[in-house]
Amino acid sequence: MKTNILFYSLCTALMFVGSATAQECPHAKNCTQAVTYVSHQQQEQTQETAQADIVETAMNAGSFKTLVAAAKAAGLVETLKGKGPFTVLAPTDAAFEKLPKGTVESLLKAENKDKLKQILTYHVISGNVKSTDVVKLKETASAMGSKIKITVEGENVKFNDSKLLKADIACSNGVIHVIDTVLIPGQNEGTKTSQKKDIVDTAIGAGSFKTLVAAVKAAGMVEVLKGEGPFTVFAPTDEAFKKIPEETLKMLLQPENKEKLQAILKYHVVAGDVRAAAVVKLQKAKTVNGQEVEIKVTDKGGVMLDGANVIKTDIECGNGVIHVIDTVIMPK
Repeated sequence: MKTNILFYSLCTALMFVGSATAQECPHAKNCTQAVTYVSHQQQEQTQETAQADIVETAMNAGSFKTLVAAAKAAGLVETLKGKGPFTVLAPTDAAFEKLPKGTVESLLKAENKDKLKQILTYHVISGNVKSTDVVKLKETASAMGSKIKITVEGENVKFNDSKLLKADIACSNGVIHVIDTVLIPGQNEGTKTSQKKDIVDTAIGAGSFKTLVAAVKAAGMVEVLKGEGPFTVFAPTDEAFKKIPEETLKMLLQPENKEKLQAILKYHVVAGDVRAAAVVKLQKAKTVNGQEVEIKVTDKGGVMLDGANVIKTDIECGNGVIHVIDTVIMPK
């Protein structure tokens, strides 16, 4: 598994907000920077009927001309018109005007394309992350890899130092949240998650994933899972691996079966930082194996992936999140 395979769904980029109907903050009379929210039910209904993708929405809005120009210069338009879903933190034209004089002009030059891409992907979160999910987080991973700090104070929400102006603008391939300041990578250095161990070291430290760690090493996937990510790993415990016949497990750990082992491990990984609150809303999730794992919420409120029960969620790592499962899941 190569990094670009794991990261492919994260290499999305900025594109922005259109004019869409949003519900006024119910406490608007009591707050000065009221954020507009849309309920999950309203968002789902709007998402079904939304015809314009993120790029078209931004172009139609008329207030994101600089952002659209930047996306074109960075070669990100086709990506943002793709299936997604993408969550975009979209700076307005006024937000770009806050940058030092000459900054925008410099970034739009061909020789600065890579730097521009880095900045734009810092404004993108993998998946469809609605405002009701955002307010539960202290930080989130961007498509660029660096963390974005989230602060909630009453009705005010901030991403690093940028204020959320409008939320939950539905597009056919994701959602847009409007912000008043351009985010710059590096602003969130030193936050809680950035100091945490990566996925591999977290699994080693836990002590209950010895077989999984051994499998990752045998498959040659250690360096990838210690990379920037972010990755979501559905991690089988040692007890889960004991459900597999001993002969089968020994066979998979042999060098000649490395590709088969990689295929199984990749089926346990989803690109992006997908928290439990988002998982329970899904029926399927595409793994980096290329296949989709089925997700089911049980009558008792539990969650199952194929035939595996999720027994612990949201273990934060420096480059993603781990959800613990009680059974090894197998690709079709």
